[in-house]
Amino acid sequence: MRKFLLLIALTGLICNAFGQSSWTHLRGNHLDGHASGDNYPLEFGENRNISWKTEISGVAWSSPVVYGNQVWLTTATRNGDQLSVVCIDFNSGKLLKEMVVFQPSKIQNIHATNSYATPTPAIEDGRVYVHYGTYGTACISTADFSVIWTRTDMNCEHMQGAASSLLIHGDMLIVHIEGTDVQYIAALDKFSGNTIWRTDRPRQFYEDIAPVYRKAYTTPIVVRVNGREQLISNGAQMCFAYDVNTGEEIWSVWYGYDSTVGMPLEYGGLVFFNSGWIFEENTPNYVKFFAVDPSGKGDVSETHVKWQTSDEVPQITTPVIVDGRIYMVHERGTLTCVDALSGEVVWREKLRSQFNASPVYAGGHIYIPEVRGTVYVIEPGDSFRLISENKMDGTIKATPAYVDGSILLRSETHLYRIDNP
Repeated sequence: MRKFLLLIALTGLICNAFGQSSWTHLRGNHLDGHASGDNYPLEFGENRNISWKTEISGVAWSSPVVYGNQVWLTTATRNGDQLSVVCIDFNSGKLLKEMVVFQPSKIQNIHATNSYATPTPAIEDGRVYVHYGTYGTACISTADFSVIWTRTDMNCEHMQGAASSLLIHGDMLIVHIEGTDVQYIAALDKFSGNTIWRTDRPRQFYEDIAPVYRKAYTTPIVVRVNGREQLISNGAQMCFAYDVNTGEEIWSVWYGYDSTVGMPLEYGGLVFFNSGWIFEENTPNYVKFFAVDPSGKGDVSETHVKWQTSDEVPQITTPVIVDGRIYMVHERGTLTCVDALSGEVVWREKLRSQFNASPVYAGGHIYIPEVRGTVYVIEPGDSFRLISENKMDGTIKATPAYVDGSILLRSETHLYRIDNP
């Protein structure tokens, strides 16, 4: 009995170290913007509740990922001639490793708001995967910092830089390469980097449009529908569901235009996703948001869309769903709460400044960082309730990581660990 209890205790410690004590992808372990644990600080600032603050070289908007006692980030020189990865000790903030992964000889231009290291890494036990778009993808050992494999042959003309983040699924690493010239998704063997399958976007929807309308910057999710795992990927022009194990197309919804950034969501048997910017004569640019029943096949644009809206829908930030309510913040500051099943607006509030980082639900509250450094904390519910406004120095474009009561927040110059005292 004593040995059995000891085994249970050890199992609990392991699960705590490598289960809840992790933030493995953009927007969390399940890519849904939900954090494990509680006791996240509700009030903090540049000189308040900061456990450590570590300077990060270069310029990058990728989010931190965490596994056990390691925090990993990508970064790059301002002109993109060196693409690097950084590892930091979770407890102390000490820099454990900084290494250049790629040094491209030909460098594309980027949008003024982008960086050369915007895609967020993905991490698991023993390995971290980093991605810099056309310049390369790599797998690095978290034990000894050795490079296990690299790929530099998945190329495209991004036009405005890369932003699609990685997804680990089983033994696969899912990579999006979508530029003005080629648009495809690849599933790589995560152990070797070899291609398992590759699926190109359908040419008939891309060949007759200008190259500027073909690019996308999205990160997919995987949902299970009637026993089949679907990869939901809202690219330029259309959202597609693919069989994640084969790359076979299952269904699609057409919306037109380019530059999708926000990630898909799942709730209540529906999947949710946004289009890119839609341009119409004499109308300001806008974005559509769709709720779709994912049980269909083929083009389901007319049959399986349960509701849609174009009212204050964000293009860059990804909403978060809490208790059947979708909380979405427009880049220009409008925060909207929408009923997930009906699409009805519950409430709407105007926040100051602009937003690039996505909201996250942690410890019973929603955290919403804005570009100029203020992190809003609200309580989810059927009316707007602001809990606090927390001012940090610098610019925040990366979505923070939330791990067992700690917030790991990246500004343009530093990584912070924020905790309750």
